[in-house]
Amino acid sequence: MILDGIFGNRTASRVLLHLYHYNEIHSSAIANDYGTAVTPIRLQLERFEKTGILVAKNVGRSRVFAFNPKSPFVKPIKNILAIFYNSLSIEEKELIFSTRRRPRQKGKPVYG
Repeated sequence: MILDGIFGNRTASRVLLHLYHYNEIHSSAIANDYGTAVTPIRLQLERFEKTGILVAKNVGRSRVFAFNPKSPFVKPIKNILAIFYNSLSIEEKELIFSTRRRPRQKGKPVYG
């Protein structure tokens, strides 16, 4: 995936792409979608948090991450992610983002 080269590794690109799609997410959700171990995902999320790109909050026993709206780097990162995300077909999006995280708003299109 081209994002791996841009962001340095596969884990980083997966984390950022999932955050772009879901707006907020926890490490085990990303790991489940890709069938990988939670630890590398969690460590990458924590690295992004330390650099200020992400912020986290505790929800129950889970730590939920989101883009940091105060970071000047988030908008350019999201622009790169948008280019890649919008180039994916609906079938590719369904494969990558197979898990619904919350109910869809009435009348909202599936992808768009």
